[in-house]
Amino acid sequence: MSHPAGSPEGRSRRSAERALWRLVEAYHALVYYAPERPQVYTALGLKGGWMGYFATRSAALGVVPADVVTACFHGFAPRMVERALPDAWRWTTPEQAAAARLTVFDRAVRRHLGERVDAPVVAELASRLAGVVDVLPSAGAPLFAAHRSLPRPVEPHLTLFWATTALREFRGDAHVAALRTAGLGPAESNLLMAALGLVPHDQRTYRGWTEDEWAAAAATLTARGWLADDGSVTETGRRERAAIEDRTDAMTAPAWSRLGDDELAALTADLVAVAEPIVTSGGVPYPNGMGMAPAAEVAVAG
Repeated sequence: MSHPAGSPEGRSRRSAERALWRLVEAYHALVYYAPERPQVYTALGLKGGWMGYFATRSAALGVVPADVVTACFHGFAPRMVERALPDAWRWTTPEQAAAARLTVFDRAVRRHLGERVDAPVVAELASRLAGVVDVLPSAGAPLFAAHRSLPRPVEPHLTLFWATTALREFRGDAHVAALRTAGLGPAESNLLMAALGLVPHDQRTYRGWTEDEWAAAAATLTARGWLADDGSVTETGRRERAAIEDRTDAMTAPAWSRLGDDELAALTADLVAVAEPIVTSGGVPYPNGMGMAPAAEVAVAG
């Protein structure tokens, strides 16, 4: 449903859509923090947590050069990806890695939801969000297209993971485009998030950037007027960062455009019922390297 962007209805709609995106991310993100990961991924021969991450998240792309994965993921220093790929494919295959990711999520979500994993609301959500994924345009959204192309699981809670993963990558593809439009490189975008307090203080090492690269990113943002000399974010920086989110919202609005306001609210409420237990029980920590909202914000989204 379309409302004028600057109208009260338009602002309310944008806020509601952002709440839904946070919930989509919350359900999907469990797979990155599940303690089941080491056992499952090591069994494939994947060495260390980062090799498991890069191999399983990029598995939908197939065997591609590390530079392709670095380009699609955007936020990581190239050397980090290169330490994992293509070496991971000496030990396993993309098909096996994708299946292992499903196994990790299956075990983790059952631990967090218990019997609720088989609740009718999960099947209803899986059907509705899979329907959204099916009709979205994939032009300019490589990670979305790759994940949509993966086989759709049969079990509803795994179908829901398949759908939220594709949707998460759909927004991620758009966000990368918005960052590039704003002229923000990977190091700069990470540093700005850290300066805003949206990610952990160790984001530099978490994403693989050297101190010199981080300092160069800070110098770039300072020269643009986005950071002050003391490293704090200026009003210009806050305004421009908000504009990046607005641009991302605009590019991803087609995901929910077929839903009326009441339908959007109902979908959000149902997803709260599924995602809230995961987040509030620590399945997704805060702060986190993705800049995902804290549990309190996710829990009140509905």
